[in-house]
Amino acid sequence: MTVVGPFGLSVRDQALEADVQAGLAAVEEGLLEATKSGVPFITEAAQHLVRAGGKRFRPLLVMLAAQFGDPYAPGVVPSAVVVELTHLATLYHDDVMDEAEKRRGVESANARWGNSVAVLTGDFLFARASHILADLGPEAVRIQAEAFERLVTGQILETAGPRDGRDPIEHYLDVLAGKTGSLVAVSGRYGAMMSGADERTVDILTHYGERLGIAFQLADDVLDIASDSHESGKTPGTDLREGIATLPVLHLRAQAAATGSAADLELCEMLDGDLTDDALHAEVLRRLRVHPALEQARRDTVQYAEEARAVLAPLPECYAKAALENLCDAVVHRAG
Repeated sequence: MTVVGPFGLSVRDQALEADVQAGLAAVEEGLLEATKSGVPFITEAAQHLVRAGGKRFRPLLVMLAAQFGDPYAPGVVPSAVVVELTHLATLYHDDVMDEAEKRRGVESANARWGNSVAVLTGDFLFARASHILADLGPEAVRIQAEAFERLVTGQILETAGPRDGRDPIEHYLDVLAGKTGSLVAVSGRYGAMMSGADERTVDILTHYGERLGIAFQLADDVLDIASDSHESGKTPGTDLREGIATLPVLHLRAQAAATGSAADLELCEMLDGDLTDDALHAEVLRRLRVHPALEQARRDTVQYAEEARAVLAPLPECYAKAALENLCDAVVHRAG
C-alpha cells in the first residue's frame, strides 16, 4: 500500500499511483505556467500561494475521477489546473475579507502587499483560469460559470446571515454547499467528463464531490478548535477570533437555547466577547474542546463523508473507487 496526495491517502495499485503522481506533477507545472506574467511583480504575487504548497485536494479528485475514462485525455490536467486556480483565487479574496495575516503557514498576500494587490491578484487568477477554460469547450465554461455563481452566492449568504426564522445550522450547511461543495463537485465532474466517462459516471462523481467537499470543510471547522497545529497553516481558533460561527459554535448556541444551561449560556456570552484577548480566546478554546457540540460537529462530518461514500456504490469495483472511498476516510480522520 502506497501513499499519495493529501492526508496520506492510501493507493493500493502501483499503476494508479503512478498516474495520479504524474497528473499532480503536471498540475504543478501548469499552475506555475498559468501564474506567469510579463510583469515580474504580478508573477511574484500570483505564485505566492502556489509556491506555499497546499493539499491539492481538488486536483487529486480530478485525477481519481479521470480513472473512470481515459486518464491521459488532453483535457484532464488543464481542468485540474482550472479548479485549483479558481480555489487559489478565492483564498486571496477570503483573506482580504477575513483580514487574515497568514495562509498555508506563510504571510498572506494582503498582509504582505495590501488589500488592493491581493484582490487584483485573485482577479488575475480567475482570468487565467478562464483562459484555460476557453480551450476546453463551451460545456466546461458553462459548468465553471455555474459553480462560480454558487460559490459567490454561498459567500454572500454567509455575509448576510440566515433570514429570520431560518435554522442557522441549515443556513450554514447551505453556505458550505456553495462555498466549498460546488468547486469540489466540479473537480469530480471535470475529471470524469474530460476522460470521456459515461454520463451516469459523471453524475455520480459530481454528487460525490459535493458531499465530500462539505465534509472537508466541516473537518476544517473541527480542526480549528480541536487541533494544536492547523493543517491549513492557520493557528487554532482563528475562526473564533475572527467571529466566524462555524458548526461547533452553531451547535453550542442551539444547545444553549434548547436547554438553558447556565454554563452553555456563559460560553455563548464569552464567544460574543472580545476574542482578540488572548486569555479569553484560550479559555473559550479550552471549553469548546470538551463540549458535546464539538463531538456533534464530528458526527456531522462523518455523516457527509459516509453520504459521499454511498454515492459511489453503483461504480464498478476498482482501485480508483477504493481510493475515492479512502478519501472519505482521510477527510474524517482529519476531524479526529
